[in-house]
Amino acid sequence: MRKIIGGTILGIIMIGAGVGYFAWDYIFPQFFTPTETTLSTGVTKKNNMDVEVIAKNLEIPWGLAFLPNGNVLVSERPGTLKVLDEETETVQTIDGVRHRGEGGLLGIALHPDFSENRYVYVYMTTEVEGGLQNRVMRYSYKDGRVRDPKPIIEGLPGAQYHDGGRIAFGPDGYLFVTVGDALNQEAAQDPKNLAGSILRLNPDGSIPQENPFGNAVYSYGHRNPQGVAWNEAGQLWATEHGNDAQDEINRIEKGTNYGWPVIRGDETQDGMRSPVRYSGAKETWAPGGATFVSGDLFFVGLRGQSLYEARVSEDEIVDITVHFRTEYGRLRTIVKGPEGNLYVTTSNRDGRGRPASNDDRIIRIDPEVLEE
Repeated sequence: MRKIIGGTILGIIMIGAGVGYFAWDYIFPQFFTPTETTLSTGVTKKNNMDVEVIAKNLEIPWGLAFLPNGNVLVSERPGTLKVLDEETETVQTIDGVRHRGEGGLLGIALHPDFSENRYVYVYMTTEVEGGLQNRVMRYSYKDGRVRDPKPIIEGLPGAQYHDGGRIAFGPDGYLFVTVGDALNQEAAQDPKNLAGSILRLNPDGSIPQENPFGNAVYSYGHRNPQGVAWNEAGQLWATEHGNDAQDEINRIEKGTNYGWPVIRGDETQDGMRSPVRYSGAKETWAPGGATFVSGDLFFVGLRGQSLYEARVSEDEIVDITVHFRTEYGRLRTIVKGPEGNLYVTTSNRDGRGRPASNDDRIIRIDPEVLEE
């Protein structure tokens, strides 16, 4: 009897510990700070590099875009668009934005011919009858403000979580848009459904004739892609949030199914593409934005709280170096500036971080420093 009681008590303690871990990590994510420093096989660690904070006291910055004069456009998730120069900032509230959970004012991109047409594109969450939706809007930029809104694509699936949100123009001149599964996992396996996909559009929102399914979908089977980047050869790569770790780096090809929710990590199935690299079953990157520098893929992590440098060789990732692990908290976006520096935004005020007194920030990094 004593053995039975003892075993029962031990089982209750173990179950309670497991529930406590789950609650701490998922129900109260704003209190979670990773302390694990053991990294996946093939990953090395580099910290304590010099950086420069060029902006502070932002509120959940999500997208960055550089204007021809060097000023920076910053979208903040609650719905504000800021124009930053060396001394001042212009603030504008974007009508129609619904900031709920991971939704709000998200990605931002300039038209490739911005100097001539002054077009700015933004991805936003809106509230409609029956729930949340996402859309991409185009604006005209003048005198530090945007005006004349025009819908580019509407009715994108929205939810409190998994809203995607990254937009960028590729070297082919098309607009690419990442859309999360919006908590509808099965929809990601339907190429006729825009959920869980990467879209490709003409700049005016029309569908390119070469798209594989006759709609905006370029690739599908994604969970929550949040970063897109092209290498020097014009190949598209994307970062994607996995489920319980197993975050992904994918090489995106037209019409390809990337498997969510059927396969994860190194699992395989006919007709589905496994990632080039994933974080493993125990480590979480929660990757945000991505960019290429000198042939290597740089991306940032929210839960991973790091800048990751993936060395790419012949379409494979040879190894990953980790910079600034936990030093600046959650990192959302990374872009390469016109002079070649890297610009990284923190996301410590999003309810899941531990904000410092000057968060959120934009950090400027010379990539040559990372090589020392």
